[in-house]
Amino acid sequence: MLYGAIEGGGTKFVCAVGTSPGDVLDSVVLPTSSPESTLAACVDFFSAAERKLGAIDAFGFACFGPIDLRRHGPTHGQMLATPKPGWSRVQLLASLRSKFNVPIALDTDVAAAALAEWRLGAGQGLGCIAYVTVGTGIGGGVAPNELAGRCLLHPEMGHILVRRDPRDTDFPGVCPFHGDCLEGLASGPAIQARWRGQLDSLPPHHEAWSIIGGYLGQLAATIALLVSVQRVIFGGGVMANGLLLPHIRNAAANVLQGYLEPLSQPGALDDYIRTPQLGTRAGISGAFLLAEQAAAGSTGRCS
Repeated sequence: MLYGAIEGGGTKFVCAVGTSPGDVLDSVVLPTSSPESTLAACVDFFSAAERKLGAIDAFGFACFGPIDLRRHGPTHGQMLATPKPGWSRVQLLASLRSKFNVPIALDTDVAAAALAEWRLGAGQGLGCIAYVTVGTGIGGGVAPNELAGRCLLHPEMGHILVRRDPRDTDFPGVCPFHGDCLEGLASGPAIQARWRGQLDSLPPHHEAWSIIGGYLGQLAATIALLVSVQRVIFGGGVMANGLLLPHIRNAAANVLQGYLEPLSQPGALDDYIRTPQLGTRAGISGAFLLAEQAAAGSTGRCS
């Protein structure tokens, strides 16, 4: 079967066509601009791909959120109030549905990445994992997600409140909803606003590394306490070089204080908090897996 996959992020949309995550036949990277032009460009790509490769049997759409994923709700597929300007209340599936009469599975980009890492990457063989992306925004998902479609909303891990670092008390945060929530303090735009550059442009001894790693370590500890997954994987542009990992692990250890015994053993957090095995391919690979689920009729989030 031929699948269409979309990974929609705050900075770029990746569209691909193939028979599986490992067999991509065509792809394109599109800048995230207005929803109308971005979604239209996606449809144009898939229309052209069909002319070259044949009919697409199903789509998987992994997008930044928050999104209404309640399949039978009146606003299913709608972007809810989001920090991304111009995208609130956009119907994400309308453009695809207007052109392609095939099943479409929709989920968040982080849930799709979590699914891919669990099935194909750093979570293989484990019972459950969490995936966190740190980039334009911060989001997290869990795989497998047995509660899909039965919850109030998908997880919004990026908007939890964290303890402020004493070196960072003057920065108000960039989240338009909460100011200094985790995303408001540790996302790419928050780093840019504070230090006038991206994290990997700063020297390794700069305090920014331990400040941002400290906030993300609080999230890792919170996930371990609340969800009790077997591994937490951190991906996204801010994590690109992996230098944040030691700071995240140290901060998580400081929060947990040995309370979770499996994570208090020497080296346990080194194995528990990891980067993606699939790298930047996690999101689009997850979108392909969503398309496979849509074609098989096995997802509760299929249009």
